[in-house]
Amino acid sequence: MTKKQFTVITVLSVTAIVLGLLLSRRLWFRLDLTRNRAYTISEVSKNLYKEIPDQVLITYYLSEKLASMTPIPAEIEDLLREYAAYSHGKIRVMVKDPAKSQTTDTIEQLGIQPQQIQNIEKDEASIATVYSGVAIEYLTQTEVLPVVFSLDTLEYDITSRIRSMVRGTNEELGVIVGDTSRQWAQDYQYLDQALKQAGFIVREINAGDEIPDALDVLFVFGGVENLDDWALYRIDRYIQMGGNVLFATEAVAVNTQGSLEVRLMEDRGLLKMLAVAGVTIAPSLVLDHSALTIQYQTATRFGALQYRISRYPLWFGVLADNGDPEQPITARFNGLDLFWASPLELNPPSSVTAKPLFTSTQEAWLQTENFSANPELGGSFNTEPDTTGQKILGASLHGVFPSYFANQPKPTREGSDEILPDMPATPKEARIIVIGDSDAASAFIQRRENLDFMVQTGLYLSNDPDIVGIRNRQPQAGRLDKILDPAKKAAAINMVRIVNLGVVPLMVIGFGLLLAWKRKKASLK
Repeated sequence: MTKKQFTVITVLSVTAIVLGLLLSRRLWFRLDLTRNRAYTISEVSKNLYKEIPDQVLITYYLSEKLASMTPIPAEIEDLLREYAAYSHGKIRVMVKDPAKSQTTDTIEQLGIQPQQIQNIEKDEASIATVYSGVAIEYLTQTEVLPVVFSLDTLEYDITSRIRSMVRGTNEELGVIVGDTSRQWAQDYQYLDQALKQAGFIVREINAGDEIPDALDVLFVFGGVENLDDWALYRIDRYIQMGGNVLFATEAVAVNTQGSLEVRLMEDRGLLKMLAVAGVTIAPSLVLDHSALTIQYQTATRFGALQYRISRYPLWFGVLADNGDPEQPITARFNGLDLFWASPLELNPPSSVTAKPLFTSTQEAWLQTENFSANPELGGSFNTEPDTTGQKILGASLHGVFPSYFANQPKPTREGSDEILPDMPATPKEARIIVIGDSDAASAFIQRRENLDFMVQTGLYLSNDPDIVGIRNRQPQAGRLDKILDPAKKAAAINMVRIVNLGVVPLMVIGFGLLLAWKRKKASLK
């Protein structure tokens, strides 16, 4: 055997071994060129095997019909296989067609339900019944993802459920709706669903009721005019015991049931308590050029009613670039929408570290007096140009918070003999998130990014910050209205037109002429 033959055989042998390993999935490789590495499994998922004492079985119940219709099931299977490849044998993955394995009745009892989709073959439309769900089994426990049709939150769903099963715990999240005009089940129904889908056990707590010290995280919505000292003492004590809290509230009220009258709220103590913690919610409204549209009904001069759509700067989008990239909640921020929001001012005590979580654009301004929220009076929205500048809309604080009730007698409740428990002798370190808008999480809006932000906040506050980064591992399309400056927007539009209508066609024509010239040159030889 010559040296050349030996080299060729060696190269072919190594290539065959590598291809064999790839086919057997013992060697795993994926090239991910997306902006936020949406298709790359995260470090927390790769290292999950370190937390798993016994083997986890993941079964992907997939109808062969669905797999032949769309590439999405193949992407889902790839992600699941990646779990197995990094698990050191601790995670096993199976893919089953329910019809072929005759397990349709069994998986439906687990909660994986059939879905009907339209199928077109040979110009004939029909309805196909398919399955695409995941069952995760660990010892005697089973968790189910009833319908899986995308990768958007799949890694988060799988990793968080495996971790909960192995630890034998689920994070419990308490919610206090501070405004008596609102109810959790009706006014926050979409957030309730999102939190439960994320694996939280959601517990509604009436204002003033005991807050368990062992509660993982607490959300407080509104309450400036309704939470009394008794209720605030309960919340303050929870923080002193090391509890982590999200406050979503504002200092200005807008009457959404009437003609949008605006007034300053009468604080019963919540705003003062937050100021002691290190964040002041200013008695003003933020307006921004990243305005959303509003549809409203108005009367013409002839008395007829008509609908109008206009830009409404009191509703605006917080852009992805205006989130703090160093904070786990906003590290891969997709933005969110705010409605009649109040700005924040940070003045933390020495024992607390406070940072802006997200802000407005540089073109934002304020209403500090002569408030107006009526979209028909849009001219009154620009009366305070001296307030223009970037505003803090969300803040993150952590440290040892001073008690609002320090050196004060315990509050009492009229008609009750109950005595509030003592504050701890030594307060513990805690974390607080504050946003100046209670509508951002309500059923008033249904924007997915808002719900994702709330879920990420819950994960961060419940001491699982490594899970937060997973949830945003999805391709980002970005906002279509991200460019706010008219001149820059016009320049971008012109550039797109030039590239699509000029550069690309010229390149195609030039390439064709080059090929034709080469062929002609070759024929003359």
